[in-house]
Amino acid sequence: MTTLSIDIETYSSIDLAKSGLYKYVQSPDFEILLFAYAYDDGPVQVVDLAAGERIPYFTVMDLHRPEVVKTAYNAAFEYYCLSKFFDTRLEQWHCTMVLGLYRGYPAGLAAIGEALRLPQEKKKMAEGKALVRYFCTPCRPSRKNGGRQRNLPGHDPAKWRLFKEYCRQDVVVEREIKNALSRYPLPETEQALWVVDQHINLNGVAIDERLVDGAFAISAQVAEELSGKAKSITGLENPNSVAQLKAWMEKNADVVVGSLDKQTVAELLADKSGTEEMQEILKIRQEMAKTSTKKYAAMKAAACSDGRVRGLLQFYGANRTGRWAGRLVQVQNLPRNYLDSLDTARELVKKQKVDALKVVYGNVPDTLSQLIRTAFIPGEGRQFAVADFSAIEARVIAWLAGEEWRLEVFRTHGRIYEASASAMFGVPIEHIRKGRPEYALRAKGKVAELALGYQGSSGALIQMGALKMGLEEGDLPDIVRRWRASNKRIVDMWYSIEQRAVDCIENGSTRAMPHGISFSRDENNLVVGLPSGRSLFYVEPRLIPDDRGFKRIFFMGQSQTSKKWELIQTYGGKLTENIVQAVARDCLANAIMNLYRAGYQIDFHIHDEVILEIPRDGSRNLEEAVGLMCRQPSWAPDLPLNADGFVSEYYKKD
Repeated sequence: MTTLSIDIETYSSIDLAKSGLYKYVQSPDFEILLFAYAYDDGPVQVVDLAAGERIPYFTVMDLHRPEVVKTAYNAAFEYYCLSKFFDTRLEQWHCTMVLGLYRGYPAGLAAIGEALRLPQEKKKMAEGKALVRYFCTPCRPSRKNGGRQRNLPGHDPAKWRLFKEYCRQDVVVEREIKNALSRYPLPETEQALWVVDQHINLNGVAIDERLVDGAFAISAQVAEELSGKAKSITGLENPNSVAQLKAWMEKNADVVVGSLDKQTVAELLADKSGTEEMQEILKIRQEMAKTSTKKYAAMKAAACSDGRVRGLLQFYGANRTGRWAGRLVQVQNLPRNYLDSLDTARELVKKQKVDALKVVYGNVPDTLSQLIRTAFIPGEGRQFAVADFSAIEARVIAWLAGEEWRLEVFRTHGRIYEASASAMFGVPIEHIRKGRPEYALRAKGKVAELALGYQGSSGALIQMGALKMGLEEGDLPDIVRRWRASNKRIVDMWYSIEQRAVDCIENGSTRAMPHGISFSRDENNLVVGLPSGRSLFYVEPRLIPDDRGFKRIFFMGQSQTSKKWELIQTYGGKLTENIVQAVARDCLANAIMNLYRAGYQIDFHIHDEVILEIPRDGSRNLEEAVGLMCRQPSWAPDLPLNADGFVSEYYKKD
């Protein structure tokens, strides 16, 4: 088949970063400025559409010919932009960025070029950002530029010539990356899933604009009230200033603090530090932190003319596991809701009844925060069916390790916290119920389940909130010991995975495990095969001895903290976590494909949960959707899956 590599440069008055691809392209002033393309390994051509040139007729036809594969870096962008003017089929597009993410490399044409150590002539041009800013976005009117709001090619012909070269070079780089990664192509199942993901993003989800507008109005009023209160207490002109507030605390409350972040404020309040006035200021600061309307603002910025937000999900956004990442509104980390009467709260916000909200709910900023989820609503005449997997990671790790007692729990009652406490402390599970003293053990079982599956110890328990749950720090080592003693197969799996990885890196040996987990390597990658048929890639793996001479596993990857391409250490528990989360992701992918093929409209999904928009006529229903989610993948016929859900007029956490 012929491959057509494409890169385009575009203009729109809409901010792409804030509003997303779909609103950007739907803008009336959107246009394609440059179209660079190449067939297979042929020369790159650049069509200057801004100058009136036209894309050759045969290339326009090739945009929808199935025998011509279209490729681009972040192909979702090229596809959607071109689809506004030309007939092109999503199923015929392949994304080199997704291939790079699949192979363990960072997103971004420049970043992956650096990671692959491409020669300079095949790297992205460094001048690109400035050129894009100059030609692709509105400019600020000034006396110097004659009051214009946009830079055209004629305003700087030299820059425009360089911009055309930049566009041409992007095709060169994209093609070089594709060739460099060709040894392990994206599996066909992942390509099909990417296509479905694009359809989900294109469909989007509606937002309740009255609720969003009400939240803005109320938040502004509350922020003004809190700021006025803080000013009267401190006498500061700007009590929101951290520097001013820290100086005030040092002078008036005799307290010196390094920062005033969320955690520090909570600790100072808990310790009752300083004077009563300082405690009051800390409470105000805590409340003001919740007056942030960033999520509501993100919804407003991304909403298209039909009131739907599109492009909420990034396919393969977490490239260590293949899980999706959130974009624009960041649906992966929405605040939870605990309010008893969400309906009432939503109506009061829509009507901007601040005083009523104070009387009924007390903390207005917290109420607005809890209502963020509910701003997502189904279309007219439809409702949400929200379904999620039950304890998916706990089920997967038990299945992979062959921890039979856990699998039996999941095949029957599913109460893993109680069952874990029972196994850890030798207490009959029927005794671990409300009203009996043994019920206190459930908290230990729960925190152990949440924290210890990936070789965590006391620190992991603390991070998961063990101390906040009322557990004593001195009891934590005992909880770790008991959990590991009752989950010996899982513990064995940590060390088995690490040893196989070490052997593979050191000797190139191929070692398999149950359920299709395998380890292999080539000159540049440690490859972990998954039950689904896809793989996880660890680039440039190596063993480096520690101070005691033990061989530790390292690889090149994008750091989760620094976001830089650098050497990263891993170990058995972390590799286990990657594998388990990857398998859990593949279970979600299987559920998405089942639902999509059955005709369900998926608005978006979060971790192990799907949000479906179904008609009220009963042609689609929650029970069927849950059944489709739990339909076991062909590669895991004995994995005990379970899901549950609810129907709602808006999105929420049930």
